[in-house]
Amino acid sequence: MTQYVRDIMTGDPVTVEPLTSVTAVARLMRDRDLGAVLVTEGDRLRGLVTDRDLVVRSLAGGGDPEQTTVAGACSDDLVTVRSDEELSHAVKLMREHAVRRVPVVDDDGHPVGIVSLGDLAMERDPESALGDISAARPNP
Repeated sequence: MTQYVRDIMTGDPVTVEPLTSVTAVARLMRDRDLGAVLVTEGDRLRGLVTDRDLVVRSLAGGGDPEQTTVAGACSDDLVTVRSDEELSHAVKLMREHAVRRVPVVDDDGHPVGIVSLGDLAMERDPESALGDISAARPNP
């Protein structure tokens, strides 16, 4: 049976504007237990920022995280998929581009979700270490 991106993606993605401070994004990730958020201008996708991006691209570079915006930390060379594409296509893109998360967009390029390695692991091999970790809720 053919599976589609929509079958496993995380819908209703959390988004922030490019001028949002690194501190605000880090708090949002902490409070909502997220590893990534989408960066949008209006309803247009501009980038994706991960918790690792915040550390490596922002905090490690110095500067005040209250004054530094997420625009400089986000990945803006994005690979995207549509929700109606076959899941195998998303896997292929992740492999080719060595990415762990791919934003899901509609036909007009508006973000509608994210598909991640964790989503794939939980769907395809829930007993694997990655599937097990991805399904687990963090300790408070």
